[in-house]
Amino acid sequence: MIRRLLQALDADRLAVVIGAWLGAQVPAPPAGTRRAIAVDGKTLRGSRSSDTLARHVFAAADQATGVVLASTDVEGKTNEITRFQPLLDQLGDLRDTVVTADALHCQREHVAYLAERGAHWILTVKGNQPSLHAQLACLPWRAVPDGARDSDRGHGRREIRTLKILSISTGIDFLNAAQALQIRRRRRRLDQPKRFTTETVYAITDLLVHQAKPAQLATWLRGHWSIENKVHWVRDVTYDEDRSQIRTGTGPQVMAALRNAAIGALRLTGVTNIAAANRHHARDSNRPLALLGIT
Repeated sequence: MIRRLLQALDADRLAVVIGAWLGAQVPAPPAGTRRAIAVDGKTLRGSRSSDTLARHVFAAADQATGVVLASTDVEGKTNEITRFQPLLDQLGDLRDTVVTADALHCQREHVAYLAERGAHWILTVKGNQPSLHAQLACLPWRAVPDGARDSDRGHGRREIRTLKILSISTGIDFLNAAQALQIRRRRRRLDQPKRFTTETVYAITDLLVHQAKPAQLATWLRGHWSIENKVHWVRDVTYDEDRSQIRTGTGPQVMAALRNAAIGALRLTGVTNIAAANRHHARDSNRPLALLGIT
């Protein structure tokens, strides 16, 4: 009965309600800082059947907390690009918020929409925008000093990241673009100290020099992957989402929204290990009720 009920729900309305509830509990950013929202999609691989494609859910998450604030289904006849505005329409005031997105969303229609909402943006530029990518690659980066640099170790490797920034005056054909960014990542395995791999990525933003320091831009660029690490990875590994066999009706999207709700509710209490928190709350039926404020 519960399964049939979940599969019959209006998934978009459920996602809006859950996102609004979580968003109301996300703390405001500290004074003098901006809220950053990462948008990205995830395919629900287990929802594929012999005659239908796997469902795809597009989401917007608060970078600082990893809480999903909005989500929407991407039907097989469309893609994330057409769902960008409907997704962010679920959110309230976006003024002075920074929206980060991958190269798929480096679209002029998107930045025009964000300008209307009073939001700022940082967009990765790759091969889907070949002319723009070529323009960015030809900028005089060799003459530009590093604006930010950091490194860390983990998973048996060391990574060094550098960020260079150039103010755009002429030559870059993209609406409202104010600065160009070059992100370079050098990685090496700790057991192979002499072997480095280097990756260079370009991005653009409408933020002016006085609106964001290089270190802050680097934080937002890296923070974009919080939606992957804090949400999508957890849904895959902790909740085993990709092996879920729910395919009927709106079931896949409904279950994705409920997983986002569980992760978000736990993140808002400061939890970092979702699996351990799930075990903790499973031991006492009163704990999930207290977590949700149901007393």
